[in-house]
Amino acid sequence: MNLTQTEIEQLGINTIRTLAIDAIQKANSGHPGMPMGCAPIAYLLYTKIMKHNPSNPKWFNRDRFVLSAGHGSMLLYSILHLTGYGISLDDIKNFRQWGSITPGHPEFGMTPGVETTTGPLGQGFANAVGMAAAQKYLQAKFNKENYELINNKIYVIAGDGCLMEGISHEAASFAGHNKLDSIIVFYDNNKITIDGSTSLACSDDVQKRFESYGWYAQKVEDVNNLAELEKAVKNAQSSKGKPSIIITSTHIGFGSPNKQDKESAHGSPLGEEEVKLTKRNLGWDENAQFYIPEEVSKMFASMRIKFENYEAQWNKLFEKYSAEYPAEAELFGNITSGNFGTEWKNKMPKFEDLSKKLATRAASGKVINSIAPAMVSLFGGSADLAPSNNTKIDGEPSFSPENYGGRNLHFGIREHAMGAMMNGMYMYGGIIPYGGTFLVFSDYMRHSLRIASLSHLKVVYVFTHDSIGLGEDGPTHQPVEHVASLRSIPNMTVIRPADANETAYAWQAALENNGPTSLILSRQALPVYDRSKLAPAEGVLKGGYVMKDSAAAPQIILMATGSEIELALEAAEKLESENIPVRVVNLASWELFEKQSEEYKNSVLPREIKAKLSIEAGVKLGWKEYTGTYGDSISIEKYGASAPDKVLFEKYGFTVDNVVQKAKSLL
Repeated sequence: MNLTQTEIEQLGINTIRTLAIDAIQKANSGHPGMPMGCAPIAYLLYTKIMKHNPSNPKWFNRDRFVLSAGHGSMLLYSILHLTGYGISLDDIKNFRQWGSITPGHPEFGMTPGVETTTGPLGQGFANAVGMAAAQKYLQAKFNKENYELINNKIYVIAGDGCLMEGISHEAASFAGHNKLDSIIVFYDNNKITIDGSTSLACSDDVQKRFESYGWYAQKVEDVNNLAELEKAVKNAQSSKGKPSIIITSTHIGFGSPNKQDKESAHGSPLGEEEVKLTKRNLGWDENAQFYIPEEVSKMFASMRIKFENYEAQWNKLFEKYSAEYPAEAELFGNITSGNFGTEWKNKMPKFEDLSKKLATRAASGKVINSIAPAMVSLFGGSADLAPSNNTKIDGEPSFSPENYGGRNLHFGIREHAMGAMMNGMYMYGGIIPYGGTFLVFSDYMRHSLRIASLSHLKVVYVFTHDSIGLGEDGPTHQPVEHVASLRSIPNMTVIRPADANETAYAWQAALENNGPTSLILSRQALPVYDRSKLAPAEGVLKGGYVMKDSAAAPQIILMATGSEIELALEAAEKLESENIPVRVVNLASWELFEKQSEEYKNSVLPREIKAKLSIEAGVKLGWKEYTGTYGDSISIEKYGASAPDKVLFEKYGFTVDNVVQKAKSLL
């Protein structure tokens, strides 16, 4: 039986649907409704619209697809399998199972063809905005006349939940303002959430909302009309200077006789009987499981030459580009493969003026400005706090529609979007993003921080104003629990340097780290320590080190980080004047310290020395690991207050006399 092209396309779309419902039913877990409703979008993108090569999922100029509504992961796994990515039918059958590469929500680095870790709603949307910003920057750096080396698009499927989440408002505003026209978002407008109709909680006019942000907005009344859908995509592709959103009317659970357009289709398997009824309704063999019609297999197989040609044509362009612009081509190849060079290390500043105190936030700014000329990939800014965070690269313009080559990003007062956009920038490739805000506002970024850690993304957070040392702004702006909170995130490296030279090494550690790094920096000025009398500042690279030791065997160890190191050193001097030998240990980064050998760690914090006292202007959560059963902590277990910093430190017990008294009580 010969089928028309339209009939074969419909078979392909229904194959996506049935693979999804079969995998979810077999797992007895998952979200069938969204894949069933959005199957036409995925089919159209991967067969007719996107430039991609399943044989090389990392080809740099590929179009990116972001499933912001990550709960619909079987939509993505189904189309990736059908188009020839490295996902087997057995992988589909093992959906949501231990050790499979088809987890419940897509995870970056686990599954070929998956561009982002999504699931927390709105994250993928903001990731895509970050990708588009990175693309514009790299285009400005590498595209030449007659050589459009980078010209890919970023396609997104976002649902009602993504657009309700505040992060999407932040990111959409940034994208519209900066005219990021490589983004094309499909809004899965099925009007259903877990509770029921979206009308229970939301009555936004999405089209007007996005038009007010500066987006080009269209509506497609029937997502199953491929011609109408494709026309909207073509319109979006030709829209210059505006990101695009296509509001698609869809049906959650499409094809299910009893669950279509109902909340019951969202987050639970259809049930064996309803699966059979759905297949029958779609003209499918109701008893066939994980069935791919021969016509569909042939159709997708026939497309592989086209997919490979996309990259082959680009490779020819790159060969010509390399001949004409060899230096740029070499740099492009290096940074897009993750090789950021080592020249930046030679540019690291050394702080030798011991007569002037310097806040570590200011030292961080000097580091950024010193290494930036040697690291074109360093790209960032702050959430409207550049003068306070010291994140500006001097002499460089701002990133803007007028100059996408500018390296100073103005994220605006949008911390959550900033965090997720940084993730997208790194996942796009060629970029090491950094972003600054006050430490207390890291809470606004929490889920983006977590996703960066889960996905092992090399992003750098510049968190300043790190304690009650912030002073008069008071408890709303004084972080107390935040350092402990960041330390609790698996894979997050937290570094709280004690002076300017340690800050330089902290940046080195961040740029060498295969994962996210939080730099915890002071507002108030701190001493630049005389390292001829103390251990070298590069001890920070090991996370913890003996900063000052006693001539005799130490009776007590004082441990501190950041600004409290000064207090520990002064207290040690007073204790030693009373013939009590003291070791001062700088534990700037617990995560780096824990990567050291047991022998090294025990040499810094010997088990036989029972008297250990930690000093840190925050909650003591976690310090017991180092103080041990017999040790103690000087910490802050309540909120701060509005007063000058010196007054606050005294009132909260961060004085030499209090440290000495506490230390003696442990002996």
